[in-house]
Amino acid sequence: MTKPAGYTSILQFELLWWLITALVLAAVLLPIYLNIRYFPFYGLNILVIVSFITMARHLFLLPYTFLAKREVLKIIIVFLCIPLIFIIVQELHKFQTYVDEQGVEMLVGKRPAEKQMQWVYFVQNEILLFGVGAVVTSAILPFRLILSVWRGRNRGTV
Repeated sequence: MTKPAGYTSILQFELLWWLITALVLAAVLLPIYLNIRYFPFYGLNILVIVSFITMARHLFLLPYTFLAKREVLKIIIVFLCIPLIFIIVQELHKFQTYVDEQGVEMLVGKRPAEKQMQWVYFVQNEILLFGVGAVVTSAILPFRLILSVWRGRNRGTV
């Protein structure tokens, strides 16, 4: 079986984006890991960062990804975006409820008031940034994939 033309470049492009995603994850989570003793939202952080970057990448760079010519996979992803949106919104709600009920001290630990608020702002803003971005891209991506399937069947393009 021969590999399609451009297979290695698509694979390299995919690996490059996963490396970028890993670097963003490290850049966001490493300061939290080093400065906050007990942080129960690593899973949420990883979910929203990976979802946002991956969905945005496929939204804008679809012709250059491994999904470009895989119609069945595109349709599966369309239906997987629906529960993903609900999961992310539910987890963001759990995060906000935790911060509201437990207070900022439980989230970032006992620190001087100025340092404590800096960490609270950092954590809340980065979770909301990537969380809202993940929800928005997860809501838009299905339409982009459906358009791509339609173009593939009717025009022969992505």
